[in-house]
Amino acid sequence: MELAHSLLLNEEAFNQLGEVQKAEFIFEWLRYLEKLLLATSRNDVREKQKTLVEQLLSLLNSSPGPPTRKLLAQNLAILYSIGDTFSVYETIDKCNDLIRSKDDSPSYLPTKLAAVVCLGSLYKKLGRILANAFTDTVGNILKAMKSAESQGRYEIMLSLQSILTGLGAAAAPCHRDIYKAARSCLTDRSMAVRCAAAKCLLELQNEAVFMWSTDLDSVATLCFKSFEGSNYDVRISVSKLLGTVLAKAVLAKHPGAAALRQSARRISLEEVLELLGTGFLRGSSGFLRASGDMLKGSSSVSRDVRVGVTQAYVVFVSTLGGAWLEKNFAIFLSHILSLVSQLNSKATQTQIDAVCCRRCVSFILRATVGGLLGEKAQIAAAKDICQAIWKLKKVVDAVLSDGNLETRLSSTDVAASQHTLVCALQELGNLIHSLGTTAAPLLQDSSTGLLDSVVSMVVHPSVSARLAAAWCLRCIAVALPSQLTPLLDRCLDRITTLKSSPEAVTGFSFAVAALLGAVTHCPLGIPHGKGKIILALAEDLLCSAAQNSRLSLQRTQAGWLLIAALMTLGPAVVTRHLTRVLLLWKCVFPVSPKDLETEKSRGDSFTWQVTLEGRAGALCAVKSFISHCGDLLTEEVIQRLVPPLPCAVDLLTQLSSILKTYGNSLKTPSIVYRQRLYELLILLPPETYKGNLNAILRELAAELTAPDTQAAASACLLPALCHPDDLLILSPLLQETDHRFIEEQLLLGNGVACGSLEYDPYSVYEKDVEGDSVPKPLPPALSVISSASRLFGTVCANVEETQRVQILEQLSNSIKHTKGARQQAVQLHIVCAVSNLLKYVAGSKRSLGPEVRRLVLTLVLGALESPNPLLRCAASEAWARLAQVVDDGVFTAGLAQVSFDKLKSARDVVTRTGHSLALGSLHRYLGGVGPQHLSSCIGVLYTLSQDSTSPDVQTWALHSLSLTIDSAGALYHAHVEPTLSLITMLLLNVPPTHAEVHQSLGRCLNALITTLGPELQGNNTSVSALRTSCLLGCAVMQDNPGCLVQAQAISCLQQLHMFAPRHVNLSSLVSCLCVNLCSPYLLLRRAVLACLRQLVQREAAEVSEHAVLLARDSRDLVADTNIREVGLEGALLALLDKETDRSLCQDIRETLLHMLTSMAVKKLSLWLKLCKDVLAASADFAAVTCVDTMQEEEGDRGDDASVLTSRSDGKPHPFSNPRWATRVFAADCVCRIIDQCENANSAHFDIALAQEMKKRDSRNDFLVLHLADLIRMAFMAATDHSDQLRLSGLDTLLLVIRRFADVAEPEFPGHVILEQYQANVGAALRPAFTPETPPDITAKACQVCSAWIASGVVSDLSDLRRVHQLLVSSLTKVQAGKEALSHLYSESASTMEILAVLKAWAEVYIIAVQRHRSHRQTLKTAVNPEDSVRNGSPPADGLLDLVCTDLGTLSRLWLAALQDFALLTLPTEFASQLPVEGGAFYTAETSENAKLHYHSSWALILHAAALWLTSTGFADPDEGAANLSRPVTPTSMCQGSSSSGAAVKSPEDVYTDRFHLILGISVEFLCSLRSDATMESLTACLRALLALLDAPWPRSKIGSDQDLGIELLNVLHRVILTRESPAIQLASLEVVRQITCAAQEHVRERRRSAEVDDGASEKETLPEFGEGKDTGGLVPGKSLVFATLELCVCILVRQLPELSPKLTGGPRVKAAKPQTLSEEGSKLVAAALVILAELPAVCSPEGSISILPTILYLAIGVLRETAVKLPGGQLSSTVTASLQALKGILTSPMARAEKSQAAWTSLLQSALATVLDCWSPVDGAHQELDEVSLLTAITVFILSTSPEVTSVPCLQTRCIEKFKAALRSKDPMVQMKTYQLLHSIFQYPNPAISYPYIYSLTSSIVEKLQEIDKRKPEDTAELQIFQEGIKVLEALVTIAEEQHRSQLVACLLPVLISFLLEESALGSATSVMRSLHDFALQNLMQIGPRYSSVFRNVMASSPALKARLEAAVKGNQENVRVEPPSKHAKNLGRNSSIQLKTNFL
Repeated sequence: MELAHSLLLNEEAFNQLGEVQKAEFIFEWLRYLEKLLLATSRNDVREKQKTLVEQLLSLLNSSPGPPTRKLLAQNLAILYSIGDTFSVYETIDKCNDLIRSKDDSPSYLPTKLAAVVCLGSLYKKLGRILANAFTDTVGNILKAMKSAESQGRYEIMLSLQSILTGLGAAAAPCHRDIYKAARSCLTDRSMAVRCAAAKCLLELQNEAVFMWSTDLDSVATLCFKSFEGSNYDVRISVSKLLGTVLAKAVLAKHPGAAALRQSARRISLEEVLELLGTGFLRGSSGFLRASGDMLKGSSSVSRDVRVGVTQAYVVFVSTLGGAWLEKNFAIFLSHILSLVSQLNSKATQTQIDAVCCRRCVSFILRATVGGLLGEKAQIAAAKDICQAIWKLKKVVDAVLSDGNLETRLSSTDVAASQHTLVCALQELGNLIHSLGTTAAPLLQDSSTGLLDSVVSMVVHPSVSARLAAAWCLRCIAVALPSQLTPLLDRCLDRITTLKSSPEAVTGFSFAVAALLGAVTHCPLGIPHGKGKIILALAEDLLCSAAQNSRLSLQRTQAGWLLIAALMTLGPAVVTRHLTRVLLLWKCVFPVSPKDLETEKSRGDSFTWQVTLEGRAGALCAVKSFISHCGDLLTEEVIQRLVPPLPCAVDLLTQLSSILKTYGNSLKTPSIVYRQRLYELLILLPPETYKGNLNAILRELAAELTAPDTQAAASACLLPALCHPDDLLILSPLLQETDHRFIEEQLLLGNGVACGSLEYDPYSVYEKDVEGDSVPKPLPPALSVISSASRLFGTVCANVEETQRVQILEQLSNSIKHTKGARQQAVQLHIVCAVSNLLKYVAGSKRSLGPEVRRLVLTLVLGALESPNPLLRCAASEAWARLAQVVDDGVFTAGLAQVSFDKLKSARDVVTRTGHSLALGSLHRYLGGVGPQHLSSCIGVLYTLSQDSTSPDVQTWALHSLSLTIDSAGALYHAHVEPTLSLITMLLLNVPPTHAEVHQSLGRCLNALITTLGPELQGNNTSVSALRTSCLLGCAVMQDNPGCLVQAQAISCLQQLHMFAPRHVNLSSLVSCLCVNLCSPYLLLRRAVLACLRQLVQREAAEVSEHAVLLARDSRDLVADTNIREVGLEGALLALLDKETDRSLCQDIRETLLHMLTSMAVKKLSLWLKLCKDVLAASADFAAVTCVDTMQEEEGDRGDDASVLTSRSDGKPHPFSNPRWATRVFAADCVCRIIDQCENANSAHFDIALAQEMKKRDSRNDFLVLHLADLIRMAFMAATDHSDQLRLSGLDTLLLVIRRFADVAEPEFPGHVILEQYQANVGAALRPAFTPETPPDITAKACQVCSAWIASGVVSDLSDLRRVHQLLVSSLTKVQAGKEALSHLYSESASTMEILAVLKAWAEVYIIAVQRHRSHRQTLKTAVNPEDSVRNGSPPADGLLDLVCTDLGTLSRLWLAALQDFALLTLPTEFASQLPVEGGAFYTAETSENAKLHYHSSWALILHAAALWLTSTGFADPDEGAANLSRPVTPTSMCQGSSSSGAAVKSPEDVYTDRFHLILGISVEFLCSLRSDATMESLTACLRALLALLDAPWPRSKIGSDQDLGIELLNVLHRVILTRESPAIQLASLEVVRQITCAAQEHVRERRRSAEVDDGASEKETLPEFGEGKDTGGLVPGKSLVFATLELCVCILVRQLPELSPKLTGGPRVKAAKPQTLSEEGSKLVAAALVILAELPAVCSPEGSISILPTILYLAIGVLRETAVKLPGGQLSSTVTASLQALKGILTSPMARAEKSQAAWTSLLQSALATVLDCWSPVDGAHQELDEVSLLTAITVFILSTSPEVTSVPCLQTRCIEKFKAALRSKDPMVQMKTYQLLHSIFQYPNPAISYPYIYSLTSSIVEKLQEIDKRKPEDTAELQIFQEGIKVLEALVTIAEEQHRSQLVACLLPVLISFLLEESALGSATSVMRSLHDFALQNLMQIGPRYSSVFRNVMASSPALKARLEAAVKGNQENVRVEPPSKHAKNLGRNSSIQLKTNFL
C-alpha cells in the first residue's frame, strides 16, 4: 500500500495486483491524493495535471465502487480548483457522454453512476465558473433519470443537490425542472431515493422562493405522501425538509420582487399550522377524499404519516428557534392541543388512535418546550399550559352543573376535553419535573393557581384525565419535595370528605398512590405517621365498599391501590402494619373450594366485577409488598402469604365458566385478574404453590392458545427474548433513537395500542424505568400474554417430565390446527413461552428429557422459518439456548448440521436468514462449536454474505459472522486475512443505499480488530497489511452517508486506537467526532462520545488542540461555532445542557471530567471561565437576593437586569439559559479544579508567589488569582432557586474556605486574603437559614458556618457574630426538640438537621478551646505581652466567650445526642432494650435512617463533649458539686443524695455515666474500625479520649480500674496496627501516655495514703504497690505495663526493624548504618520513648527490675540505630528523645529504692557497657555512629546515676578513654561538644564522680589550648573550641580547692594573655583574631578581680605579660566609645552550651 502514496497513480505496481487488491490500491491512492493535492503547490499540480486528469478519467471506465467514485469525483474537483480549469469542459462533456450512453448492462452501471457523481462534485466545488454549461448538464441528468434504476435515481438526486449547492442563485433557470424530478423521487419505492430527493429539495428551497410561497401546499401534500410507508431515515429527512420550508414561509418578511409577482399575500403562522394539522389529522389524502372517508367512517390516518408530521412540527419550531417559540407559545400550544381534542374526531376515533395521537402531541411539546426553552421561558410556558387547563375545567364544570335535558349530548364535550387534558397535564408534569426546585416561584404565584388547577382535574369524569392529573401531582412532588406532604394531606382530606363521589374516590386514590410513588425520589421523605393514616383510610374504604353499591367498585379499587402504593415506602414503614395487611389479604379470598362454589351460584355480573377487581387489587398489593419489602419476607410471613393462593388458582380455573354465565362485561376484569395472579406467581418461589403447578400450567397453555388472541404483538413480547445486538439488524425501529417515544407505535402495527397509563392505574406508583416520562403499561390483553409466557418457563420447569411432554405436545398441535394470522399469533406466544422455559432451565442448571428436547426442537425449527423476522431472531436465540441446556457436543453438532443442510438447499430469504443467525447464536452461547465446524460455518457465511441479490441475507449472514469471530477468539486467527479481504471487497462494492449491510460489515470489522488485539501494533509486513486494511475499511465507512454506518466506523477506530494508538490519525478522527457531536442520530452521538471518552483518558490536551484547530480552519463543522469560541470543553458542556439521553449525558460528564483532570491546571482560565459562564447565565432569575455584598466589590455587576442586557448587544452567549443540572455539574467542576490545583504547584495557594511568577511569565496562571471568581461562583450557586445547585454552591464555598483560609494577604501583613470576602460568605449563608429552607441545605450551611468560624479568617468579634448568629438561630430551633421541627419531611430529616447544628457547634467549640489554650501558651512564653495582643489574639478568648453563653444548652444536647448514638450502635440482639419512643433526636420508626446521620456527626460531638467535661472538671457548674479530683469515699457520696431521696442520681453516678458514655462510644468505635471510618472520626475520637484523660477525676477512674486501662491499651494497639497514618498513631500514643500517667498517679496515691494511714514508724511492713508486687512477675493480658510495652515495641520496631532480635536473626552480629527517620517517624519514636521512661514508676521495685532490661535495650537501641552525624554537631531528634528517656530511667526512684537498688545498679552498668561497646569497631562500622551522641549518652549516665554505677574502675577507665579520644578528634565539632560535656561533668557536685575525670583529662585540655595558642586559630570553629576550653578551665578554677587554685590560674592567664593583640596589629587582624582578643580580654577582666592575689603574683613574675595586658585594656577603653565589642561570637558559644544543658543534663 505504501506504493499507492504518490501524486500520480503507480500503474506498474497497480497492474501486478489481483482484482480485490486493485480496488483497495485505487481507493488508498485516491485517499492519499486528496490530502496530497491540498498540500501541494499550485505549480507542481499544474505540471502533472494533464496526466492526473487522464488517470482519473480512465478510472471512470473501470467500474469504480460507490466509495471509490465519490473519492474520484472529489479529487477531480479539487484538482480543477487548484490547477487550471481549461480542460474542465472536456471532462464535463466526457461525463455527459458516459451518462447518455445507451448501454444498460449491469456492468456498465458503475461507470454511469461515477459520471453522475463527478458532475455533482465538479459543480459543487467550482460553482459559478461552470454556469454556462449547467443547463445542458442538468437536462442530460434529468433525462437519464427517467430510465434510471433506484441506485441511479439516488445518485442523480444527490448530484443535483451538489449542483444546486455550487451554483446557488445562478441555477434558477432549472429550479422548476429539478423540483419536478425531485417530486417524483420523493414518493419513490426506494427509501434511499426518497431521502436523497428530500436532501435535494432542501438545497433547492434555499433559492427557489416558490417552494415556500405559491407551491407551499403542494410541497406539504407531497411530504405527507412521502411519509406513507416510509422508514426512519425518510421521516428524518422529509420532516427536516417540510419543517424548514414551513419555517421559511413564516419568516419570509420581505419576499423578493419575483415572489411578489407570484403571490401577493403573506402566509400567516395560523395557515402554516393549519397545513401541518391537516397532515396530522387527514394524512396525505386531499380534503375531499378525507371528507368522503369521514362520511363513511372508514380508515384513519396511517401511523407513519402521523409520526412524520410530528417530527416535522418539531423541526419547524426548532428552525424558528427558542426565542420565536417563547413569543408565539400561546398560539402554538392551542393549536397542538386542538389536534387531540375530540372536535377533530378523526384523530381520536378509537381508544387506540387516541393514545397514539396523545403520544405524538406529548412528543411535540416535550421536544419543543423541553428542548428549546430556557428555565425562565419554561416557567412562562407552564403558566400558559395552566391557563389551557383552566379553560377546559370551565367546560367540564358547565356540563356537569347544567341540569337541562341536553346534558347527555354535551357530555361529548367532556369526553372531548379528556385527551387534551391528558396531554396538557403530562407536559405540565414533565416541565415541572425537569425544572426541579427552580419551579418554586411557579407554585407560589397565586394568579396561576397551578396546584388548584391540577387538583381540580383529579375528579374529571374521564379516568385517563384523572390519572394524568395524579401523575402530574407526582411530578410536582418529585421536583419540589416540600410540596409532597401538603399535597398528600390535601388529597387524603379530599377522599375523606368526598367519600360519596365515585370520581373523587378513584381520582384522589390515584393521586395519593402517585404521591406515595414519589417518596422514593425524595431523599427527605415524608413523616412516618402518614403510613398509618393511609392504611386506616384504605381499610375504611374496603370495609365500606359493600355499603353502597354505587361506590363499591371504586372503593374496592381505591382501597387496594392505596395499600399497594403504601408498600413502596419500604420495610421501615410497612413492618408496623404488616399484620393488618396480611389479615386483609386472608379475608379477600374464600377459605375453601366449597365456599368458592357457593360464591359462583350466588352472585350476579356486578358483584363478580367488584369481587374480581378486589381480588386483582389484593394480588397487586401482595406483589408490591414482595418487590418493595423483600427484607420482611421471612419464613413466617411466607407461611401467612401462602394459604389464599390455592383458592386464587381455583378461581383462575373457574373464570371461563363464570364468563360464560355472566357474559362479556366481565371480560376485562377477568383478564386483569389473570395478569395480576401470573405476575405475583412469577415473583414467588415455585415451592410456595407446588400443589397447584399442574392446574396453573393447563391455564397457561389455554391462555397462550386462546381463540380470541388479537393481532400478534411480536414487538411487545419478543425483544426481551432476543439478544440486544441482534435487534439492531432487524429493524431500525428497535434501535434507540431520539424519537423512540413516537416511533414505538409503528413497531406495534396498526391494530395494537401503544402503552398508556389508563391500561394499568397501578403503575402510577411504580418506580419509573425511563426517567421522567410517564409509565406506559400495555393493554391488559397484551401484558397478560407477556406474563403468561414468563410464568410458563418457571412452572413448566418445575412439573413432572410427563406433564412437560404432554403440555408441549398440546402446544405443537394447537399450532398445526390454526391457520393464517391466528396461527402466527399462537406460534409467537408458544415460542415466547418455550424461550422462557429454556432461559429458566439454563439459569437454574437443570436438564430436559429427550422427548422434551425433540418437541422443543420442532417448535423452534418451525419458528426459525417464520416470515416474522423478530420471531426468527427469538427462535435462533432459543435454538442456541437449547444447545446450552443439553450441553452435549454431539447434540450441538447435530443442530449445526441441520442449519448447514438447510442453508445449502434453501433459496428463500426467510430460511437463509433464520438459519444463518442460528449458527451465529450457537457460537455466541457455546463459545464456538469446535474447530472442525468453524471452517464449514465460515464457508457458508462467506457465500451468503456475497449474495448481492438479497441485502437481507447479506446482513444476517455478516451479523452471524461477526458473532462467530467474537466467540472463536484465537481459533479465528487462521481466517483473519480472507475475512478481512471479503469485508473490504464488500465495503467497496455494496451500494450505499443498503446501509444495513454496511452496518453488519462494520460489526465484523470491529470483531476482527478485537480478535487481533494488541498484535495490531506489530511491524512485520503481514500485520501492517492487516492494519492498513482495517484502516481502509474504517475510511470507507466514515465516508458512508448512513449515520449508523459512521457510528460503526467510529467504534472500529476507537478499538484500533486502543490497540495501536500510533497508527490512528488523531487529527482526522477528532475532526470526524466534532462534526458528528450534534448529529440527529442518537447512536452516532453515543459512538462519538464513547470514543471521545476513551481518547481523552490518554491524550486530552491533543484532542482539545485538534478540535480547536479544526474549528478555526473549517467552515462546515456543525458544532464549530461553539468549539471556535469555547473549545471542545465548552461545546461538550453546551451539548450536556441540551442532551436528554441518560447514558450519553453520563459519557459527556465523564469525558469532561477526564479532560478536567488532565488539563484544568494548564488551562485554568478557560475552565474557570466556562464554569463561570454556565453559572452566571443562571442569574436571569431574581434569585440573587443578597446582591449588595457583591456590589461593594464589583460595581453593579450583580444587578440582574444588567446581566441580561449586557449580552443582548454582542454575540450570542455560548450558554444561554443552561438547565439547573448543567449548573450543578459546573459547580462540581469548580470543586474538582480546586482539588486538581492542590496536587499541582504550591503557588496556586500562595498569592505572593503567584503574583511573582505571573510577572515573570504572563502565561503562568494560578488559582489564587481567581479567588474573587471562585467566591462569586460559589455565591451565585448557593443563592440559586435550585436546591441541588444551592448544595453544590455551599460545597464549593466550603472547599474554598478550607483551601484558602491560610493564604496570607501580602499587602496587609497579619491578615488573610479571604478576609475581604466575609460579607459575601455571610450573604451566601443567610438564605440557608430561612424557615422554608429544606433541612439538607441548612445542614450543609451549618457545616460551612462552622468551617468559616473555625478557619480563623475573621478575627473581629463583631464580624464573627454575623455568622455566629445564624448558628444561634438554628440552635434555638433545635432546643425545641424533635417535635417542633417541620412536619414536611420525615423525622430522619430533622434528625439530620439537628445533628448538623450540634456538629457545627462542636467544631466551633473545639476550635475555640484550642485557640484559648494556644493563646495562654503564647502569653506564658511571650516576653512582651503587648506583642501578643497585637498579633490578634483577643478573639481566642472572645470566640470561647461567644460559645460559652450557649454551652449549658449545648452540653446537654451533645450528651443527649451521644446517648442516642450509643443506643443506635447496639447490636441487633439488644433491639428489645431500646426505648420504644426513640431517642432524644430520633423516633423509633426512623432509627435505621437516623443511624447514617449519627454516624457522620458523632465524632466531633464526642470530642466537644469530652472537652466540656474536662473544662468543668466533671463538676457540672449547674449541679454545684465540688470538684472531684480524688475518688469519692462512700460517706461523701451519701451526703449529697440523702436529702433528695433515692430517685435522684448522685453527682458521682452522673459523672460515672458520662465517663462511661464517652469511653464506651470511643472504645466501641476503635474496636470495630470499619474500612469506611474517616480519618476525621478517628482523630476526633482519640482527641476526645485525650481530653477526657486531661481531667484528674477520669484519670483516677482509669488508674483505679486496671482492667479498663488494659482494655483501652489493647484497643489502641490495634488502631496502631491497622492504621498507617502517623497522625493517628501519634494521637494514640498521647492517649497511652495519659493512661500511664493515670496509673502512676494511682500508685503514688496508694503509697501516700498507706503512709498516712499506717504512720512512718512501721515502714518495713508496708505492702508493695505497683505492678509486679513482691514477685516482679507481669502477666500478659492482666498487666497494664506489659500492654504498654507491647504497644511501644510495636511502634519502635515498625520504625526501626533492626531493634527486633527476631527480625535481625538473634543478637546483633553485623552493625548496620545508622539511619535518619522521617519527621513523623521521629515523633512517633520520641513519643514511645517518653512512655517507656515513665513505666518504672508504675511498677513495684521488683516489677521495675523485670522491665528495666527491656526499656534500656530499646532506649539504647534507638540511640544506636539513629545516631547519625548531623552538620553543626546537632543531635537528631530521636537521639535527643532516647537521651531524655535514659535520663528519666536513670533518675527513677527505683534505682535508689532499697529492694531494687542492687539489681538496678548491675543492669545500669551493663547498659553503660553496651553504650561503650557501640564504639568497638565491628567491620569498620564505628566511623558511622555520631560520637557526640554517644559521648552525651555516657555523660547522662555519669551525671544521672548513683556513683556505684559509673565508678567501677573498668567502666570509668573506658569512659575516660572515650573522652580523651574525642579531644584528639580531628572534627572541631566533636572537640567543642566534648568540652561542653566535660564542663558539665567537672561541675558535678559529687567529687567521687567528677574528680577522676578532672585528674585524667585536665592536662590534655591545657595541652590542647596551648597548642591552639601556638598556631593561632584560623576559623570560627577553632575559635569556639578555644572558648569552650577556656570555660572548662575557668570551671576547674572555681571548683578547685584553695591550695590548687593558684596553679590553675597560673596556667590559665598566660594562655589568655597570649591572645591579646598589639594595638598596631588590632586594625589589620582577621575577624577571628579580633573575636579571640575580645574574648580573652573580657575573661581576664573577670578573673583579675576574682583571684586578685594569684593574679598579682603571675603579673609580677612576668613583666612582658603585664605590659601586653595593660596595652590591651587601654585600647579597649578607647574603643568602647566607638563601638561595643562583638557580642556575636561570645553568644554563639554560650548559647550552645546552655541549650545542651536544658535538653537533658
